[in-house]
Amino acid sequence: MIRTNSILAGLLLWPVMCAGAEALSEDEQALLEIYGAKEMISIATGTKQLIGKAPAVASVITAEDIKAIGATDIDEVLETVPGLHVSRSALVGYNPIYTFRGVNSLLNPQVLMLINGIPITNSYQGDRNLIWGGMPVQAIARIEVVRGPGSAVYGADAAAGVINIITKTKQDIRGNEVGGRVGSFNTYDGWALHGDTWAGFDVVAMVEYHNTDGQRRIIDADTQTMLDSALGTQASLAPGPVTLTRDNLDVRIDLSRENWRLRAGVQRRQNLGLGVGMAQALTPDARFASDRWNTDLTYHNAKFTDNWDVQGQLSYLDTTYEGENNYNRLLPPGTLLPIGADGQLNFSSPQQMVVFPGGYSGNPGVFERHARFNLSGTYAGIESHLFRIGSGFNYDVIYKTTEVKNFGLDPGTGNAIPFSNSFGLVDVSDTAEVFMTHPDRKNLFAYVQDEWKFAKDWQLTLGARYDYFSDFGDTINPRVALIWDPTYDITAKLLYGSAYRAPSFAEMYNKKNPPAVGNTDLQPETMDTTELAFDYRPRDDLRLGWNLFYYWWKDIIRYVPDGSNNVAQNTGTQTGYGSELEAEWKAGDTLKLTGNYAWQQATDDTFDHVAGNSPRHQVYFRADWEFMPQWHFSPQIKWIVGRDRVFGDNRPSIADYALTDLTLRRQHLAQHWEVAFSVRNLFDVDAREPSQAGNPTASITNDLPLAGRTVYGEIRFNF
Repeated sequence: MIRTNSILAGLLLWPVMCAGAEALSEDEQALLEIYGAKEMISIATGTKQLIGKAPAVASVITAEDIKAIGATDIDEVLETVPGLHVSRSALVGYNPIYTFRGVNSLLNPQVLMLINGIPITNSYQGDRNLIWGGMPVQAIARIEVVRGPGSAVYGADAAAGVINIITKTKQDIRGNEVGGRVGSFNTYDGWALHGDTWAGFDVVAMVEYHNTDGQRRIIDADTQTMLDSALGTQASLAPGPVTLTRDNLDVRIDLSRENWRLRAGVQRRQNLGLGVGMAQALTPDARFASDRWNTDLTYHNAKFTDNWDVQGQLSYLDTTYEGENNYNRLLPPGTLLPIGADGQLNFSSPQQMVVFPGGYSGNPGVFERHARFNLSGTYAGIESHLFRIGSGFNYDVIYKTTEVKNFGLDPGTGNAIPFSNSFGLVDVSDTAEVFMTHPDRKNLFAYVQDEWKFAKDWQLTLGARYDYFSDFGDTINPRVALIWDPTYDITAKLLYGSAYRAPSFAEMYNKKNPPAVGNTDLQPETMDTTELAFDYRPRDDLRLGWNLFYYWWKDIIRYVPDGSNNVAQNTGTQTGYGSELEAEWKAGDTLKLTGNYAWQQATDDTFDHVAGNSPRHQVYFRADWEFMPQWHFSPQIKWIVGRDRVFGDNRPSIADYALTDLTLRRQHLAQHWEVAFSVRNLFDVDAREPSQAGNPTASITNDLPLAGRTVYGEIRFNF
């Protein structure tokens, strides 16, 4: 039997254990004493439970894990999760593509990201915001990740995976912390955290600042290189460096008292460089910005009645995407382009060849609001059953769009802009020529779930969620999970879930934008996933996990050529299967080893071809070693292996790579101080992520280079 002799651990976890005492056995409480809060997860069902018993394949990353690996951004943290690879987008600023189990797409709308359980999805592209700009980690208490479907609980976009970022509370901070970091590429970070009790309120305030010039690895050729070759011009700025500047400010406040909690925050992104350029042509002076304001008010009463746990929540998000100047060029100065009678690019029947002395420029802006309300309850009044029901309403609207450009039609004259004004820009905001008007979307939903312990050591979870959308109809997504504990140290799970992702506003309503025109007849993408998972704890100091999965991804939304336009269509399917193995071993009082291996095979059934761009094999290993009192050394290495090209991309397979990172940390220096030194990509490996395929070839032929060797120095002061 698992030993339970840690009195101190029991005292520290007493509030947690009391909250769920009726649901936890003695063995489960013992696991809590050994592994701590990392054993608990709420994302799988909406209520806290042991991760090994949760009806999902899930991972938890704590603030201690984040600190141990010296992570500066959430992407570095998520790369440690088995079956999740962080690739890069060529569109804007190397945006992350969180690739779960081979599900890879440019904007990544198949993955739902939550902050404290609330979606931060933007309706315009269905992503986390084109101007993402990264996310710092000092305010994060834990990250919960479900690999697989989550629509039965969270609705839209929880298809391939769900990521829930939980911010720190007063109990996590316990006083004050200030810190700073300097590093390669003129990177400067600073933060301040405060947690205390004022006038009966638990108060938390968090500020994080990040500024960097970004890595500047060289792009050998780009879109403009191909145009120059075809048209005899010399406008391309390649070879030249990627542009990854950032100036970020994150502020959060958390006030709570008894059953009420009010949270608010802002994420400001400024001076954001476009990486390789929005059209995959180097435009180093282009800059974009975004402001993301959020607030939520939550009422949660775990003892509303003897048998009811009730929660109500109201939240609001205002988010923007806008250019900082009028030099947000798609193509650089001097480009020569074939222009049709409508002022748009037209290679098949151009009206005129036009030189753009100031570059081919477009400066769009999108301003969104999201309001959400939900009410849920958990009922434990029937023996062996735990029911959860809920309903709510979401309202999304693009309340403002702006556009300044030097192509298309001039709404003032009705003439093609380039024929008369290739030197200047025309503001087409609030005219018929703007790329999108002001669509909105209303979403009503309801869900029900039953966790039924129908026999000793057996539990069956049944659930479903119904969603109605004002612009494309309704959808129902069920889930089934059978969980068996044949012995105290083994748990087996057989899981099925149906999930979907909603068409974005761009996919439905884009117009006057020939490269990507919307289609109001779109239906959601859907994904059905079956999983078999095992959790094995042969000893107190060793945990093993293994799972098999299969998914079927249908009605994939892609842009399909239709005359001179590319129109969004539901077309194609993808199937995938694979396995993930993970282990965590406390090898001694001062040494912990963590590792995982993931393998997947995904097929684009439309072309009977490997889906491509995603690693078939991922290997991760980390050691946490306290080699002297208060001295911690954490090396980690990750291998990315076996990335094939997508159908139609005839380039050689993407090169494998292995990245090694080291972090050395000294805690409790003169009681209140802490210092750390980190090296990322220790051996300066030339690692690359896949660039987009193209016709006849890719614009960025040699893929997207990642940062070389990077060093950071960090200092913290706690008081």
